[in-house]
Amino acid sequence: MVMTKKRRLINYLHTGGGVNNGITANEAKAKFGIANLRATISDVRSLVEAHGNWEIVSEETSTGKTRYFMVDTHPGKRTYMFNRDGSRQMAKA
Repeated sequence: MVMTKKRRLINYLHTGGGVNNGITANEAKAKFGIANLRATISDVRSLVEAHGNWEIVSEETSTGKTRYFMVDTHPGKRTYMFNRDGSRQMAKA
């Protein structure tokens, strides 16, 4: 299964090193080959914020770069989860 750059970015922000660290444009280019992170984040935002469970937030770094994070806004326990390959499965109790 071939994952798109967008899917790999979502996985990174959800389960990878991006959970606490977020990602900048330079990091996205180095890790995933994403040339225009701002445009990609716009696409990702429309996907993950569609049902109100996730939110894309940003902050400015000390060097003036923008760092993006994906924040879980779901108040309860999830009934499903996504694997690193992007497939969906039932969450473990």
